[in-house]
Amino acid sequence: MSSKLTVLVVEDEPMIRLALVSVLEDEDYAVVEARTVLQAIAMLAKYDVHAVVTDVDMPGGLSGLDLVDMVAGFSRTMGIIVTSGRAIPSESPLPAGVIFLPKPYELETVVAELASQLRMHPAAMARGQKSRKQGS
Repeated sequence: MSSKLTVLVVEDEPMIRLALVSVLEDEDYAVVEARTVLQAIAMLAKYDVHAVVTDVDMPGGLSGLDLVDMVAGFSRTMGIIVTSGRAIPSESPLPAGVIFLPKPYELETVVAELASQLRMHPAAMARGQKSRKQGS
């Protein structure tokens, strides 16, 4: 069993997805990827995901906002970052704690926001305690 925190990257643009996956893996996250919301739902069922980074406009009939509503409905501890090249419509307010990053964004900003969202996550706290014990 891995002690890494797992991030699900949901992005239909291959170059953006690959860049984001690469930087997150460099930051020692376990990363799973999806190109559609339906693939993302399958990944959520298969893996113990701690955070989701999703684009809004996705192929296949469901948007990243639909995914956010589903995730926020079943997990209060999961970090969620939403990205888009356009503004989030005011009629679709994001749930509390969800971060919005307009495209283009700096990859370092995503990393910093994830770290901020996950620092109080029970799995992150357990991982930090384990690291301190090993360092003693």
